[in-house]
Amino acid sequence: MTNFQNYREYEMSCKLRDNLPLDVMIVGATGAGKSTLVNALCGASFAQVGKGVDPETMDVKRYTLNSHFCVWDTPGLGDSASADARHKRKIVDHLLMTYESMGKRHSFMDMVLVVLEGGIRDMGSCYSLMNEVIVPNIDRDRILVAINQADIAMKGTHWDYAYNRPDAVLESFLRDKAESVRRRVYEATGVSIQEPVCFSAESGYNVNAVVDAVIEQIPRKRPDVRRA
Repeated sequence: MTNFQNYREYEMSCKLRDNLPLDVMIVGATGAGKSTLVNALCGASFAQVGKGVDPETMDVKRYTLNSHFCVWDTPGLGDSASADARHKRKIVDHLLMTYESMGKRHSFMDMVLVVLEGGIRDMGSCYSLMNEVIVPNIDRDRILVAINQADIAMKGTHWDYAYNRPDAVLESFLRDKAESVRRRVYEATGVSIQEPVCFSAESGYNVNAVVDAVIEQIPRKRPDVRRA
């Protein structure tokens, strides 16, 4: 499995052009695999993973991969209206964090990665999260979407377990799903995203492509505080 603590570190440092790390918030519904992705990136079981439908992450937590890259695990949505309201507030509070540098105030969070479940068709929680929480509080070009659980997207069929990758049938299905998600996100939220990466945090498949997508979309400058 790829060691993401050193993955493309020099390129990231060149793109960032300062001594501050890239901070990426990972959000999504309960069970989407956010904490599993954090563990795959960190190379250890730092983030506790929920079992079944029970969520494990209840607070926003920061994990440092290296001096240039930090990820933030967040509570999942979709459990109950009251829990979702509390979790959304926590996410917004962190999106609104700022710091001062060179006489300017900047948003602390550089990017948001929305993680979806590969086998789920109903994206209501995703649209609600993006429309109510993400879009109002971070620039649209700092939003990415990725689709997790590629290995069980077709109920576990058409996955080549020997080589840890989809076969031709599942690969075609995942391409169609990624394009469908990109189109549906735009129709529902007005946000134009790049085509989502399909991956499996559990098996490690294509996690490097998720990091590649993050690196390719590193903003040219640190985000300024958004004005009302």
